[in-house]
Amino acid sequence: MSPVVYLSLLLVWSCHQQVTSGSHVLRNQPVVGLTGRSSSNNTQTMMFPDGNDECHLVMNLSAADRCAFVKNTPDCNMEDGFINYLHVAFCLLPPNLTPLTITLCIIWLLFLFLILGLTASKFFCPNLSAISTSLHLTHNVAGVTFLALGNGAPDVFSAVAAFSHPHTAGLAVGALFGAGIFVTTVVAGSVALVKPFAVASRPFLRDVIFYMVAVFWTFLMLYRGTTALGETLGYLSLYVVYVLTVIISAYIYNRQKHSMTSSVRSAAHNPEFHSSESSEDEDVPCVTGGSIQQEYESEYRPLLPYSESTSQILLSSLNPVDNRKWRRKSWSWRVLKVLKTPLEFLLLLCIPVVDPDKEDRNWRRPLNCFHLITAPLVCVLTFQSGIYGNYMIQGQFPLWLLMVLLGLFLSAIVFCTTTNDSPPRYHPLFALLGFVASAVLISAAASEVVSLLHMLGVVLSLSNTVLGLTLLAWGNSIGDCFSDITIARQGYPRMAIAACFGGIIFNMLFGVGIGCLVQMVNTHADVQFESEGLLTWVLAGSLGLSLVLSFVIVPLCRFHLDRRYGIFLLVFYAIFLLIALLTEFGQIHFV
Repeated sequence: MSPVVYLSLLLVWSCHQQVTSGSHVLRNQPVVGLTGRSSSNNTQTMMFPDGNDECHLVMNLSAADRCAFVKNTPDCNMEDGFINYLHVAFCLLPPNLTPLTITLCIIWLLFLFLILGLTASKFFCPNLSAISTSLHLTHNVAGVTFLALGNGAPDVFSAVAAFSHPHTAGLAVGALFGAGIFVTTVVAGSVALVKPFAVASRPFLRDVIFYMVAVFWTFLMLYRGTTALGETLGYLSLYVVYVLTVIISAYIYNRQKHSMTSSVRSAAHNPEFHSSESSEDEDVPCVTGGSIQQEYESEYRPLLPYSESTSQILLSSLNPVDNRKWRRKSWSWRVLKVLKTPLEFLLLLCIPVVDPDKEDRNWRRPLNCFHLITAPLVCVLTFQSGIYGNYMIQGQFPLWLLMVLLGLFLSAIVFCTTTNDSPPRYHPLFALLGFVASAVLISAAASEVVSLLHMLGVVLSLSNTVLGLTLLAWGNSIGDCFSDITIARQGYPRMAIAACFGGIIFNMLFGVGIGCLVQMVNTHADVQFESEGLLTWVLAGSLGLSLVLSFVIVPLCRFHLDRRYGIFLLVFYAIFLLIALLTEFGQIHFV
């Protein structure tokens, strides 16, 4: 079943539950954890709705009173995001068009996920790869720092955006825990089904142990109901320890390999040991396409020298469709490409990409000069949901116009001092510009996703946690699922399974840690969590149980992941999802 159909069925079922069971907001669900905790003056409360989110009470009112309630209730005022979705749902559109409103929101949500995926894979990740290459980082260091950020950008930015508002914090917890369960069960199980293999023991145990520590630490923060600045910094430093462990283990492995292999022949007869550390640390799909792309381009490189004009370079650079690849792909790929082409065209127009795997590093003189105008303009218009779009310098001169003028000046200098054939020495700076522009755009799209899911939670009477562990987690993880399965089919299952565990460690630690840290900086106070009930503990317990089972079962199977293990993981996720949904709809209670 395709993800779109599955999401649609879930939403239809949610609407049916709302109609048959009435309002779901006033359910009396006991609170698990620390209850009765009062907020002190130096503590910022991060509450998980629905129990404390007054905006969910709007569904108890008549249709005529909902618009006024939304306008006058502070909890319904979502400052982040370009669109006030609650105002659209209850004030602009009539109540009898609620199914149409939900349908349009789902379509818009899928489009936002498409923006997140395309921006991260086509622009954010390649530019991070170029930056790491310019800094001469090893694959081990780049894989767990820059490239981990590239793969986890949608999850991290979505979590930070969710933590920015108290009544959407449940989205962050639900999404990070839900994505963790989805990746470690569905994605890892699919890889085992597609390509049974023997996983490298030490990297697997290392990643599982660190992820269990991160999950347990997060569980303690939720159980205690509060976190301070020192603990948040320690929480973030856990990833630093993980990075140092990867680097040190790779160094020890290389020392052992050089001491044990005296010739090329002996190394060739020991492929299993040779790949035990390196393939898992180069666990980023961004890295996998470099050599393939080089071979593909060299195959079609013209035999005679050929120089394109400036206008031809501009037109070819803005064309996201490769005619040769188009002829070789299936019809389903072509349909998806047609849907993505308008968005890719706009992104190519606004964000530069530096590709270190290409001979010319993707230098496109006319387009790169145009990027000096469009990229800063995109940053100004989308940063913090466009609050600087109408900013006036000293109340007289618009900021966006200043950026356009500076861009015109810089683009004129670059155009007059460079050629079409070879990139300038400062070409890596375009990677930094593309990194900043794509990061700001991903952050803006993530804020829209959070605001839209909050509106859907209010309309469908669903908690933010269940929306996070389903829609937000699936939307952010579905790209990783397809890419990891593709990598496994190409004969690299170890790299795929390493991406399953290595990337989510970064997402968990930085998603929660940076989210709490940003909230502390904004409020100058500690962060307090108030759990909404049993669902949070079901989520945390299921993730911890899946990791413990993998930690026990995989060594017992001598680190061989076969199809039985893959089926076990898929069944585990199905049972977890069923229990989570039954808990959400009040069928499972805390005794």
